[in-house]
Amino acid sequence: MGRYVIRRLLQMIPVFIGTTLIIFVMVYAVGDPVNAMFGDRAPDPATAAQLRAEFNLDKPVWQQYVLYLGNIFTGDFGNAFNGQPVIELMRTAFPITVRLAIVAIVFEIVIGLTLGVLTGLRRGRPVDTSVLMLTLVVISVPTFVTGTLLQFLLGVKWGWIQPAVTPEAPIGQLIVPGLVLALVSLAYVTRLTRTSIAENARADYVRTAVAKGLPRSRVTVRHLLRNSLIPVVTFLGTDVGNLMAGALVTERIFNIQGVGFQLWQGIVRQNSPTVVGFVTILVIVFLLANLLVDLLYAVLDPRIRYG
Repeated sequence: MGRYVIRRLLQMIPVFIGTTLIIFVMVYAVGDPVNAMFGDRAPDPATAAQLRAEFNLDKPVWQQYVLYLGNIFTGDFGNAFNGQPVIELMRTAFPITVRLAIVAIVFEIVIGLTLGVLTGLRRGRPVDTSVLMLTLVVISVPTFVTGTLLQFLLGVKWGWIQPAVTPEAPIGQLIVPGLVLALVSLAYVTRLTRTSIAENARADYVRTAVAKGLPRSRVTVRHLLRNSLIPVVTFLGTDVGNLMAGALVTERIFNIQGVGFQLWQGIVRQNSPTVVGFVTILVIVFLLANLLVDLLYAVLDPRIRYG
């Protein structure tokens, strides 16, 4: 197992370099960040030259990337164009989005797995049909529609929640935004679990366990559910990064000043250091989540061994 983890970590290095290089080139090759700082007014040539030299924009893109890559390993993600260090923005934004993602993951696991097991064991019955139709509706409705509707009904019309989340973003205020963020993924978790449960329920090992007289609940939890979770865990592992990166819409609706908010601000203002810095961290999150998923395979299925 240890050798496998080391091998996977080494494989992440070229993936990380290639991904961040593409992002870096895409962000810095589109438009002129210095001109974007001044809006419609043309910057003074001397001021523009000074800013380009300060942010290394006067160098070739490949050289900018090498300098950037060398700095991030020391914890220096550069400064935003307003002079604020990007690492300070990260320290403020990432804890908020992590809390939001945790709330969303809890909704996905608790509700998604419960509905998936329920419908998988009752395939073809009215409850199965109803849940399938409901999840299809959830998948079909865009997140910004669901979020705006819940914000209006629960926050503005009925006053059950605050329409906007305060800057501290405590867990209590993140329940509804977390549900909005999780809804589409929750529907997919439900459908994946249902399909896997329904397929494995007819397997020989399940019929053998039932024939031995084991309680139905133990057969479901210890045998059926455990062997049905591999596709669900795969989805949840990739969804961790998607939740943090895809929180942009939800955070904009509920005024949550997390990662999505900072990315949106950086894109609109063409604040390249902010965009590249935050996306770099998200790439690391994706890579580590995929590694964790691969390790969980061996926990769920003892037949899987890593050498």
